[in-house]
Amino acid sequence: MTTFDSIIRMDSPLGRLELLSLDGKVVGVEIERRGRLTHDGEPSSSSPVLDKARKQIDEYFAGKRKSFQIPVSLSGTEFQRSVWTAVTDIPFGKVLSYGEVGHETGRPTAGRAVGGAVGANPVPIIIPCHRVLASDGRITGYSGGNGIETKAWLLDHEGIAHR
Repeated sequence: MTTFDSIIRMDSPLGRLELLSLDGKVVGVEIERRGRLTHDGEPSSSSPVLDKARKQIDEYFAGKRKSFQIPVSLSGTEFQRSVWTAVTDIPFGKVLSYGEVGHETGRPTAGRAVGGAVGANPVPIIIPCHRVLASDGRITGYSGGNGIETKAWLLDHEGIAHR
């Protein structure tokens, strides 16, 4: 489990979000699942980076922001970090397939591994893992919030067609 030094919770159209920071960088964003967040029992303690993240996420949900300028720190394997970097570069309203992300990371046949890395994204919304779909436009899963329902909402919010 990642350690953190600040935590805030905020309301969103997806339910409550929990934002975590460590050393001035966001290290976690969790979308409420079945009314629960991992650190619900712990007190909130804001920080400048979390205040900035809250503001930018609110702007995103209000339709006023299409990308984030928030410092993040990502713990993961080299492959996971390469996938998260590729996903960060997908513009608002656009998608890539798992295979295309694999190709961008130098592993064109690693679609399934890309799916695992996408699912392990510690900062959904900020790193827009919802913008990765199957090659035929299907939603094949989503690890945040209420799963596919949450991903569909995010795609609809951005005007992205999906099945």
